[in-house]
Amino acid sequence: MGNSLRFMIRWLSYPAIFGGAAAWMIWLLYTGIPYWPSTPIIAALGILLVALLERVQPFRGDWLEDHQDTLTDIIHMVVNLSVIQFTATVLARLGDWVSAEFRVFPTDLPLWAQLVIVAAVLDLSLYAMHRFSHQVPWLWRLHEPHHSAERLYWMNGERRHPLHAAIMAGPGLLVLFSMGTPSALVATWFGILTVHLAFQHSNLDYSLGWLRRVIGVAETHRWHHKRDFEDAQVNFGEFLLVWDQLLGTFYDSASKPGSAEVGLRDRNYPTGYVGQLVEPFRSQ
Repeated sequence: MGNSLRFMIRWLSYPAIFGGAAAWMIWLLYTGIPYWPSTPIIAALGILLVALLERVQPFRGDWLEDHQDTLTDIIHMVVNLSVIQFTATVLARLGDWVSAEFRVFPTDLPLWAQLVIVAAVLDLSLYAMHRFSHQVPWLWRLHEPHHSAERLYWMNGERRHPLHAAIMAGPGLLVLFSMGTPSALVATWFGILTVHLAFQHSNLDYSLGWLRRVIGVAETHRWHHKRDFEDAQVNFGEFLLVWDQLLGTFYDSASKPGSAEVGLRDRNYPTGYVGQLVEPFRSQ
């Protein structure tokens, strides 16, 4: 592969694919075109491009190989993306049903500003619940399936226990629903975040340069998945790393985590989907 192509993939893949997908979804929001099925289709195209680019320019060659996880991750992805679609198309409408007298969400602001508010509320909620999940034992057991991956690649972003996924997003969604936030805003941000999570956990050799200290891309998120649990108490942000910067959990390094340094210390953790659903509820 030529150096020019390698350079373009490394520096332009995230801005082009994520930025393009986000811009397309925001355009749909402005034009009033219904979220379903347009935004999910755009998200699927973005994720597919990440998966293809991993094959062209992987971060680690051995992470391209199946680790007895592909089928499990496919099921996780289908289940959790379905939950996201249900949340975006059904639950998000709870905000639409709040009567005008109780609606406090600032719908008089420009749409882009309203979307920034939604993103900030959800992102702070996700950061807080993610951090709690590493500190509270019963939450950690629900979070373990996500960290059980022995490699990082495009499907890992959706390797989550569905109950834990609901707990992660729940506080932020409750705040937004109670404010009377329009469902289209919540649905659009979920679509944007879905593409970002594919990049965040990808096995793609790409870079954002200094912006990796602001946006939670793979360069910084890989440290969060280190096998040594004590060393993984960093970079909890789902999208922004602003919360990590402000609250002292940000970490960056010029070195790279080795291909054998992600996953759980318990190497006997279940690899099947059903086993990972049940494991958090087994007696410890």
